Amino acid sequence: MSLWQEFFSDPVIFFSFSGLAIVIGMCVFYAVFFYIKMAKSERKRQ
Repeated sequence: MSLWQEFFSDPVIFFSFSGLAIVIGMCVFYAVFFYIKMAKSERKRQ
């Protein structure tokens, strides 16, 4: 059985990796968000 068939046929694997992708996506979003906010605040202070 191919890896993609196993990924989409087994709900445990599918939901685990989907949830992990959502959490990692949120981490990246907030890291970029706070970095932009800090950079803008530093520019305003100078």
